[in-house]
Amino acid sequence: MPGEITIYTDGAASGNPGPGGYGVVLISGKHRLEKSEGFRLTTNNRMELLAVITALEALKIQGSRAVVYTDSKYVADAVEKGWVFQWESKAFRKKKNPDLWIRFLKVYRRHNVRFVWIKGHSNNTENEVCDRLAVKAYSNASLLEDTGYKSESEENKLL
Repeated sequence: MPGEITIYTDGAASGNPGPGGYGVVLISGKHRLEKSEGFRLTTNNRMELLAVITALEALKIQGSRAVVYTDSKYVADAVEKGWVFQWESKAFRKKKNPDLWIRFLKVYRRHNVRFVWIKGHSNNTENEVCDRLAVKAYSNASLLEDTGYKSESEENKLL
């Protein structure tokens, strides 16, 4: 079993909703992986969560130990304070981003993951790298569709 994997994540959107992207840095020993993708229409919180999902999905060995450093209170608090498990028990009723939370929980449960919240734009080198990756990703000409994104009015129709 490899040692603990260090993960940095960030998500960004230009407008909320608007074009968005995520950036991820995974570090394991001497190995380093950077990932990013951009989307035509999404939200900042969706990109923050998708960054974490993508990072955890990149872990090849089940049961890996990972520490995720994120500047997203939305993600860190939802997990560390146990909110997401309460949301799950209520089938994510009246919660945003259920598609991503369901996907997150599936991959989260395959590993031993701890979250550490860090203040964004506070000169944390790897967080700044993730931010640049996220912004560059949504500035790209060929953006993906965030198929799970629903506008506020669409979500209200479902409730």
